[in-house]
Amino acid sequence: MAEKIIRIGTRDSELALWQAHTVQKKLNDLGYKTEIVAVKSQGDIILDKPLYELGITGIFTKTLDIAMINGDVDIAVHSMKDVPTALPLGIVQAAVLERANTLDILVHKGNLDFLETNGTIATGSLRRQAQWLNKYPNHNVVDLRGNVNSRMRKLQESDWNGAVFAAAGLERINLKPSDYIDLDWMIPAPAQGAMLVVAMGNDNYTLDALSHLNDIETEVCTYIERQFLRTLEGGCTAPIGALAKYNEDEDTIHFDGVLFSLDGKEKIEINKVVPIEEWKKLGFYSAKEILENGGTKLMANIKTTLKK
Repeated sequence: MAEKIIRIGTRDSELALWQAHTVQKKLNDLGYKTEIVAVKSQGDIILDKPLYELGITGIFTKTLDIAMINGDVDIAVHSMKDVPTALPLGIVQAAVLERANTLDILVHKGNLDFLETNGTIATGSLRRQAQWLNKYPNHNVVDLRGNVNSRMRKLQESDWNGAVFAAAGLERINLKPSDYIDLDWMIPAPAQGAMLVVAMGNDNYTLDALSHLNDIETEVCTYIERQFLRTLEGGCTAPIGALAKYNEDEDTIHFDGVLFSLDGKEKIEINKVVPIEEWKKLGFYSAKEILENGGTKLMANIKTTLKK
């Protein structure tokens, strides 16, 4: 096949464009020709409803999926935590880039006294909301939507005490302020901090190009986390956290997984350390344990509540 220009599809937010340009530079450095095609997703357009009311699965990726299937772009670059665990027919995972910071952080306004009393925290994530209420049951959590720039702006213009962000997103576009604390007690979203590139399964030229960008350690760890997510949720959204880490010295995988009720009062968690050879089913078996330990009932309650 003749050399072609690889068209990189992306959302048009600053963070999404940063991610697309990062992939573009890596491909250009390998000698591939590229161009960036920016589109606006429904998740960026509809900002007056919580994500779970929009049928969250794929809200940020659907527009790019359609563009790829229609042949308007060749690849799409995503924050991996936004990507549904089941990709559309014909679209495949082509590369997972080396992972950045996995932590959630609290961006505040210079005063943390509210942590000892009452406060109001903003987040658009059910996972962050549930974990925050589990630790701070007296606090109020309000919905916060938009890209990272608009969320930071809304925080500064509000009377909220703080808002929760993924550290990686703010670090990538140099938006991380001095007034923040690491939430190392909060288990991140599956695949948080990782970037995913998808392509059409029959596009061998592009798949070969992207194979050079894949980071195997990140691929394995995010596979475990997303398998855990997929086994637990079955297509619905829920407060689920998961983090797999590879220990090179011991050649083991350390996995933390958690499922919360929406109000944070119920918490079912699992912690495992297994030899690296057992990674392929680690997420599945961990999720099954959670389901057997009360998770099935909890997931049913979450689905019922979200449908109301």
